[in-house]
Amino acid sequence: MKKFLIALIGGTVLLLGVAMLVLPGPGALVIAAGVAILATEFVWARRVWRKAKVTVARARRKSGLRDWLRRQKARAGVKPAPAEKM
Repeated sequence: MKKFLIALIGGTVLLLGVAMLVLPGPGALVIAAGVAILATEFVWARRVWRKAKVTVARARRKSGLRDWLRRQKARAGVKPAPAEKM
């Protein structure tokens, strides 16, 4: 029963996200939410979710966004936050 409900909710969210690709709305974010919901119960969705996270992280590193933000803060005179230690 639990797996069925997860599939129903995740599938619905996923389909809404696909519809939002052509309709107004945050389609990619809703698709990601649908896959994340499905990944709680299904191995195939977990693989898709992990691959998507790796792809987004790689694109973020290649974009240079962190360096750009750092330069913008320096230009505005904001001191960089100290690095967190774990």
